[in-house]
Amino acid sequence: MPASNTALLSASIPGFARSFLRKAVTVTGLALATLLPAAAAAQQTYVVGSDRGGFLHDRLIELGNLQRSGVRVEIRGRVCFSTCTMFLGLPDTCVDPDTVFGFHGPSRSGRRLAQKDFDYFSKVMADYYPEPLKVWFMETGRNRISGVYKVKGSEIIQMGIPACRSA
Repeated sequence: MPASNTALLSASIPGFARSFLRKAVTVTGLALATLLPAAAAAQQTYVVGSDRGGFLHDRLIELGNLQRSGVRVEIRGRVCFSTCTMFLGLPDTCVDPDTVFGFHGPSRSGRRLAQKDFDYFSKVMADYYPEPLKVWFMETGRNRISGVYKVKGSEIIQMGIPACRSA
């Protein structure tokens, strides 16, 4: 509430009523935000800083939540490794040309999975990449288990992911 409106409210309404009114305005605002999640999300941006990845299951939940809410994703950190690269599959994602992306195949604590699991989880990850990157990942990128293949953001942009506007 603007300061001028707050001063007017304070001068003209008794304390108990003022407190009740503030709570009612807050509850109404929260209700509207709940009723209009797409409109609220359209104004939100999720900025990915330096992210070295994590567990695939956890990232899939995060990606699902972001996709349902329609939040814009900007990958702007120095690095985006492992499961962080899966943000590339969200519809409203952009990348900083200087971010370094690191790709490797799925593993369990750095140990290769059984072939059936390796193929399955490789496909789960690859489905979050634009087509040229998806093909490369399935043919080459997934075969590195220790260490990562590094790809610059500028190369990801050439594969069809938009560049983020300068901040």
